[in-house]
Amino acid sequence: MYFLRRLLFLVPLALIISFLAFAFVRLMPGGPFDRERAAPSPEVRKAMEAKYLLDKPLLVQYWHYLEGLLKGDLGPSMKYRNHTVNDIVLQGLPISLTLGLSAFLFALGVGIPLGFFTAVYKGRWPDYTGSFVALLFFCVPALVIGPVLIMFFAIKLGWFPVALWGSPLHVILPTVTLGIYFSGRIARLMREGMMTTLNAEFVTTARAKGLNETAVLLKHAFRLGVLPVVSYSGPLLADLLTGSFVVESIFQIPGIGVFLVNSLFSRDHTMTVGLVLLYAVLLLVLNLIVDLVYTIIDPRIRYE
Repeated sequence: MYFLRRLLFLVPLALIISFLAFAFVRLMPGGPFDRERAAPSPEVRKAMEAKYLLDKPLLVQYWHYLEGLLKGDLGPSMKYRNHTVNDIVLQGLPISLTLGLSAFLFALGVGIPLGFFTAVYKGRWPDYTGSFVALLFFCVPALVIGPVLIMFFAIKLGWFPVALWGSPLHVILPTVTLGIYFSGRIARLMREGMMTTLNAEFVTTARAKGLNETAVLLKHAFRLGVLPVVSYSGPLLADLLTGSFVVESIFQIPGIGVFLVNSLFSRDHTMTVGLVLLYAVLLLVLNLIVDLVYTIIDPRIRYE
């Protein structure tokens, strides 16, 4: 019943988010036609505002937007005049999903083992080395890592393409650039979770019963030590799946992250609201999935 209530609650919450986003973008100074190369005449501006219902009160505008939203229509783009927001999402979302999922798996594949071993070998050289590497990953931004990877692996060695999105080789450098920062955060969360679990009484009891150390670590400690990573995975995956403006800009990837940021600068109201709503729905759904995974990993957790 808990998950059914959460699932039903997603609809009104998504509507509230859409209204807040719809209202806030219209509070920004300027309008979607103020950045044209040649300022439109008053007659042309009036006609364009009437076309996009910008001459109507806010609630009337939102009601028309909501009617389209309930039909699955996110509205026309005010910058890309011959395209709708649905067109942009269908074009860019699969690319952002591929990049985001690849970066997510990379971050988990690097961060979980790194955090696990630094916790197991606490106070010894693997701990110091792994903690330093995790901190380095955490501190160096993608804006720095991306160009360095391009210079060394793409230009100097010629192993990977410099930019764009075509073959599987195009995925590798953007994936590492986007995922390496999050792998550092996951490593730190994994280390903290494992250290807390290794000091728990049930781990001491398992060792006292004569279980070998591998079974204690993998069967008992890891199962609960990974829970902080599971909690973080929901918003992390939503963030990665909706694209990264920095990485997509560095590698010239046509994902939706670029469209989201550009829509803010160009005051493309419908584009901004549509992409914000998409991100919010992904975040809500993934958080619900995280709660479900929690109950699978730790049977002691029950939602009433």
